[in-house]
Amino acid sequence: MYNTKRQITKIAREVNKFTVRMLKTEGVGTAEYDFIHVIRKNPGITQASVREILGLDKGAAARRAANLEAKGYLIREPNPADGRSQLLYATEKADLLKNSKVSVEALYYEWLEEVLTPQESAEFCRILDILYRRSKAESKTGFSNLTKRFLEGGSKDEQTAAD
Repeated sequence: MYNTKRQITKIAREVNKFTVRMLKTEGVGTAEYDFIHVIRKNPGITQASVREILGLDKGAAARRAANLEAKGYLIREPNPADGRSQLLYATEKADLLKNSKVSVEALYYEWLEEVLTPQESAEFCRILDILYRRSKAESKTGFSNLTKRFLEGGSKDEQTAAD
């Protein structure tokens, strides 16, 4: 961790700030985008399930769903299995928003990478892919290795620094 000075996190934070700024031009904030993202990944999800995934209270979720429906980003349909709830679906406009977010992020990363030579860029991308694959594999295990390391006292760098 000390080698990288958490720079990946810091770059991601700057990309997020820029993306938020650009999404606001489309009238969507980050909390609304997260809500849409959950619905896009889980078509026909109930509002209660969205609340559970995002850790929202009932009122906040209801307001967000109503807001996004009014803006044309989601539709609600009656739940045939439970008349008290509705199923949420992302609209085509929500899919376009996803493409917009991807485009904004791509623009930022392309801009950032412009300072690298083609060789540096290729090497950076090769190494980044190694780290991404490791991260994704750990995520698929439910972060079992990292959880174990955390419970044993943190990172190797922190343990070395503490000695």
